[in-house]
Amino acid sequence: MGFSTDAIHAGQEPDPTTGAVTVPIYQTSTYAQEALGKHKGYEYARTQNPTRMALEKNMAVLEAGFASYAFASGMASITTTMMLLKSGDHVVCTDNVYGGTYRLFAQILSNLGLEFTFVDTSNLENIRNAVKPNTRMVYLETPTNPLLTLTDLNLTADYCKEMNYLMVVDNTFMSPYLQQPIKLGADIVLHSTTKYLNGHSDGVGGIAVVATKELAEKIAFLQNAAGAILSPLDSWLVLRGIKTLAVRMQRHCDNAMKIAEYLTHSKKVQKVFYPGLKDHPQHELARKQTSGFGGMISFETGSLEKAKVICENVRIFSLAESLGGVESLIGHPVSMTHASVPKAKRLEMGLTDGVVRLSVGIEDVEDLIGDLAYALEQI
Repeated sequence: MGFSTDAIHAGQEPDPTTGAVTVPIYQTSTYAQEALGKHKGYEYARTQNPTRMALEKNMAVLEAGFASYAFASGMASITTTMMLLKSGDHVVCTDNVYGGTYRLFAQILSNLGLEFTFVDTSNLENIRNAVKPNTRMVYLETPTNPLLTLTDLNLTADYCKEMNYLMVVDNTFMSPYLQQPIKLGADIVLHSTTKYLNGHSDGVGGIAVVATKELAEKIAFLQNAAGAILSPLDSWLVLRGIKTLAVRMQRHCDNAMKIAEYLTHSKKVQKVFYPGLKDHPQHELARKQTSGFGGMISFETGSLEKAKVICENVRIFSLAESLGGVESLIGHPVSMTHASVPKAKRLEMGLTDGVVRLSVGIEDVEDLIGDLAYALEQI
């Protein structure tokens, strides 16, 4: 089936009781059993819930995985995935990851015996040079948050398979509509469903999609044992959002390209980070491994003062954290999403006080460009 057909129908057969075409919200904590050891496939809602399982079946299809598991937040999906490791294991991680991921790895999991090395994974040699005898996982974001640097997934997957490392990819920025890392060799794909999958800024959640039966059994056990599951209502909201994922992502991409091109011609903007631009150093890689360039743009203003003026003078863009909703958002990564990353580390990556991040929504692009033009004029 095509992507849009699967987005609407996979895992979402009409309700057998009523014929409802929308999966019901099964708001229950437990299920009546017919006899000892005999039930209808459901025992307790932490372990199984029909609404959540419909979402999990849907996402497994969309990401071309063996199975998927839904969690209470994107961070919960990451935390559960990291439980596949044990104390003493080493992880090579993209340096420009989401600030919450960096905080989890550097300030929490490192205290529990896991070891992390953060490198620019856009160059495979950096990964090769970072591995150790105890390396067990390569953790990637591509494009990165917020500087939109890409990692070659096919190339990295070949290396990880050669070395028997798990390759985990945070695919939140792209969504499965634009990029399917399992098809490119990834073992596990993660999403914050809060973002593009839900698409309406009204729910928080996470997904882990796995490539093999072995990983499915391990993540299923961890999901049930640790218990950070996605609620029935939030599962339903994500299913509802996914139905329009294809048309939304196309509009996000179209709007973002026009805004990126506009920003490149502004004298108030020093640099634009967007893989769709031909002068982006990894434009050809983006063309090869994604079917579109996404709705995220970052740009360099030159100073904190200038970034602040822009963020505080937009009228359609909302100054807010998060991304991926139908409405456009503007943010300042250094003081918002990446505040937990040490300044020296930020500067090493090129994340300065002057960087502004846009999550481009699906409004009329002329209005969005006019909004940015007004804000830029205030500098």
